Amino acid sequence: MEDIQQAEVPGIEALSAESHNAGRVKQEPILVILGNPPYSGISSNINKWTEKLLKTDLDGAQSFYKVDGSPLGERKLWLQDDYVKFLRFAQWKIQKAGKGIVAMITNHAWLDNPTFRGMRQSLIQTFDQIYILNLHGNSMKKETAPDGGKDENVFDIRTGVAISIFVKNGKSKKGEISHAEIFGYRKAKYQWLGENSYASTSHQTLSPMKPYYLLVPFDTSNMDHYLDWRSIKELFPSNVTGIVTARDSFIISQTEDELLRRITQFRNLELTDDLIKKAYKLKDTRGWSMSVARKALAQQDNWEDKITKISYRPFDNRYVYYSEDMVDWPRQELMPNMLEKNLGIITVRQSKTGSNWSHAFIVDNIVESCLVSSKTSEIGYLFPLYLYPNQNQLSEFLPLDELPQPIWKKSANIDSLFIKTLEATYSKNIDPEDFLYYVYAVLYSPTYRETYAPFLKIDYPRIPFTSDPEVFEEMARLGERLKDLPLLRSEELEDSTVRFQGTGDDIIRFRRYDPDQKRLYINKDKYFENLDPEVWHYQIGGYQVLDKYIKDRKDQPLTDPRHIIRIATALARTLEIQSKIDESFPRINRNYLVL
Repeated sequence: MEDIQQAEVPGIEALSAESHNAGRVKQEPILVILGNPPYSGISSNINKWTEKLLKTDLDGAQSFYKVDGSPLGERKLWLQDDYVKFLRFAQWKIQKAGKGIVAMITNHAWLDNPTFRGMRQSLIQTFDQIYILNLHGNSMKKETAPDGGKDENVFDIRTGVAISIFVKNGKSKKGEISHAEIFGYRKAKYQWLGENSYASTSHQTLSPMKPYYLLVPFDTSNMDHYLDWRSIKELFPSNVTGIVTARDSFIISQTEDELLRRITQFRNLELTDDLIKKAYKLKDTRGWSMSVARKALAQQDNWEDKITKISYRPFDNRYVYYSEDMVDWPRQELMPNMLEKNLGIITVRQSKTGSNWSHAFIVDNIVESCLVSSKTSEIGYLFPLYLYPNQNQLSEFLPLDELPQPIWKKSANIDSLFIKTLEATYSKNIDPEDFLYYVYAVLYSPTYRETYAPFLKIDYPRIPFTSDPEVFEEMARLGERLKDLPLLRSEELEDSTVRFQGTGDDIIRFRRYDPDQKRLYINKDKYFENLDPEVWHYQIGGYQVLDKYIKDRKDQPLTDPRHIIRIATALARTLEIQSKIDESFPRINRNYLVL
């Protein structure tokens, strides 16, 4: 009778099966966590609970603040982003449950940014399968499709995004880690997402390797010996990002007189705040009040002394009012060392610009953070050669027993143990400036840049040191020649075939290069001639050097044509020296030291 009644009730078998399955799930719970958490940079959600969540090992899940069991050893601000905390919370819950799935759409920066390498390793250790669908669309990095076409975000935000699926099935053997990606217009991405599954797209299996544990496709050939070399951050332990003023157009000027005039008006309290604000388009920021700054400057007697030179863009030194009252991030912990007689190399930690790497420059002034690139992901790091302790800028990396005696003398910002080992290998003392020249020469080797481009794009450059002292000397001399060119000190700049020609005014109205005639026009009548194409197209970081210099002076009179001629000549000589460096670099690559 019971069987007949069940048969007559529609769907009774399905309900029975569902009940049975529900009971089984209760015995073997599977946790599923889905979401699109907020991306908020440095989150305001910082408390004891979130700090413990991120920074301690939880139920066997390694802290995001460790990699290979050791602290990351760097500032880790981006690990405070809300989406990172959501992923950490989800990982912890799945780890406790023993099984489960996490599926989230987040900022895609964590896939390859070196700051997140501990996070990546921890997630790899916890989950048995990880599937990444990178939707790209990062306008801050100016991402484009592989064919050069437009790449749009799936949301109305500038940050690129990715869908990540993490599976923990409780098996001891790890499964697949793979990556797929979609470029193009937003509408096309929506259509693809609506019609496809992850399995239906072309994806690449990944084998993430230490020390970066990247979750993007990456060429690992040459990695082993590249990792034998010391990072520039290890070679020059005291380093800092360039300054950020938050008001470049006001406190940075092409001429000292113009800047002096602006600051004179700014500190004149007879002029109202509204007048100054409107005249110079100033606005308060979270850490800066115009009214407070004006009153502070009005009380200072030697305020003119704060005007100094700044390396603003390649071959483009300007003047800055370098004061904590006016600069949002003056980098006082280290930057004042560049107010003394000094040299420094500026480079980047990550590079997203084009297929080539050219993000290195030498300076003898304080530097602005965008000197080699205007992209937020390519902020410039300064590695000064000398430290001046008498300016109260002692490096936190300099042990007390290594402080120079007497205290007022400068000291070389070079890892002491490394330089001693190198001197023992060469059986000679090494001048600090020769050391810097050698490093700078390596960074300008075309072979080095091309061969190790994948690694140069993801972390600080690593520098190979030759086992041959003669090769070291040769590279140092080439690096010294190279150094004098951007500083415009070289005698080689006096002999140039570039000429400024034409009639009429010198107002820069446009820049147009004619490769056939080798001419660079600044208006319809005036031009520079004998300018080779490779000089016109020469790139330093994110800038085409000559194009950038002229673009920044549009609608202004060209007051010194000779300066542009000297820049063009410096770039031509740089190309020649780079060829000579490449003659020596293979000898370094074959016989490098492991120190």
